[in-house]
Amino acid sequence: MSSPLSETFAAVDLGSNSFHMVVAKLEDGQVRVIDRLKDMVRIASGLDRDNNLTAEATTRALESLRQFGQRIREIPRTNVKAVGTNTLRLAHNGNEFIRRARAALGHNIDIISGREEARLVFLGVAHSVYNHNGASLVIDIGGGSTELVIGKGFQPHLAESLYMGCVNVSQRFFADGAITGKRLRKAILFALGELETIAAEYRRRGWDTVLGSSGTMRAIADVAMAQGWSEAGITRAAVERLGARLISAGHHDKLDLEGLSERRKPVFAGGVAVLSAIMEALDLDQIQVTDGALREGIIYELIGRRRNQDIRKSTVTDIALRYNVDREQADKVAASAANLFEQVRKRWRFDDSDRDTLLWAAQLHEIGLAIAHAQYHRHGAYLLSYSDMPGFSRQEQQHLSLLVRAHRRKFPLLEFDQATLENQRTLQHLAVLLRLSCILNRSRSYSAPPDIKASANADTLSLKFLKGWLDNHALTRADLEAEALYLQALEFTLRFG
Repeated sequence: MSSPLSETFAAVDLGSNSFHMVVAKLEDGQVRVIDRLKDMVRIASGLDRDNNLTAEATTRALESLRQFGQRIREIPRTNVKAVGTNTLRLAHNGNEFIRRARAALGHNIDIISGREEARLVFLGVAHSVYNHNGASLVIDIGGGSTELVIGKGFQPHLAESLYMGCVNVSQRFFADGAITGKRLRKAILFALGELETIAAEYRRRGWDTVLGSSGTMRAIADVAMAQGWSEAGITRAAVERLGARLISAGHHDKLDLEGLSERRKPVFAGGVAVLSAIMEALDLDQIQVTDGALREGIIYELIGRRRNQDIRKSTVTDIALRYNVDREQADKVAASAANLFEQVRKRWRFDDSDRDTLLWAAQLHEIGLAIAHAQYHRHGAYLLSYSDMPGFSRQEQQHLSLLVRAHRRKFPLLEFDQATLENQRTLQHLAVLLRLSCILNRSRSYSAPPDIKASANADTLSLKFLKGWLDNHALTRADLEAEALYLQALEFTLRFG
């Protein structure tokens, strides 16, 4: 029988305006939220001119994460996922912040791409809408970015993330707090410019329902309904009246609107400008505001992985198909890698996520052949670095890219040293296993690879073949001898016989 904590999940969203945490339990197949925490940290306003997080912003963020960390300390690590969004994507010193933030929270923090953020937002919203079968347009105006997604059911079909949000637009056009008609229109025109490249495609796709997500949309809806401008959700007329009220107030400190919190006031005009532009560009009259958001999407993602419904598996399969990977060869390499992995797992302190990373890299190690045979390991690494990969964080993509880059020829020590890795040696060990698996299957033979016994210590791997096998496979022996020389650069010893 599973313990109560094994059915408890937590999602932490390090947003550009607010940090959020949701704790939920899985009970009889249903998700029940048992706790929510929110802290308006507003780290987007803590970026200096060089896009570095200031010491003050970092201090605020770390204190918030320490409080979050206390709440989730006893939840199993595999049931917790924390993600950073637009501001941490932009911050030049983001890696240093993530190192300190990880220690404060007590859990890893993944930086996700804009489109991955959009996918997770859609997943959270889709689960919050009861039995809606039509196509939905989901809009999430965050602190530093805005996500727009069209999808059906739980599947997004069109997703974009635009660099405009309530914080950065407020900083750009209302930095001193003053709100004028001219400034508001400039802010709206800026947002319309960001929308220009996607608006026609979105209108062409169409939708049945428009759904708004997260704090800005909720704040605008609360004000509109409190003023009696809207009975439910947000209407275009209500947003126009809201814009007029902002101008008449003249400054965010003078905003006197029922339903608007004091902490929201400094970034409210920027959020209204972005929403005005969206409604104008997409010709929207009504938006229904939902409870689902990025953090709920993360919760459902974690539960899906528990149920063996990991979208990352589908992503790997799709990429392999896109680049016409030799699936039979990839499966052979993956099988050899899995065999070696299980034999050294305990000694090298691997976990299940390491196994996934290794096997996905094995499935994708030849994608670079779609570009050219020469240096195809470099081409493959490039494709994995810059492709949209639903379900993968930036760090996970980096790990796959490094493994594919390292699977043949000279070991790329410089690339490993330049990467931000929590445990560089673990990834190097995975690279060794992938390299050896490729060597063992280099002949692309239909026969099964040899039965090998593997043993390891920190800096050594020993392979024992059946008696006489290497004598009958001179090319494999030569490849292993060459590999032993390559691995010396790692201060790593390969033994075989």
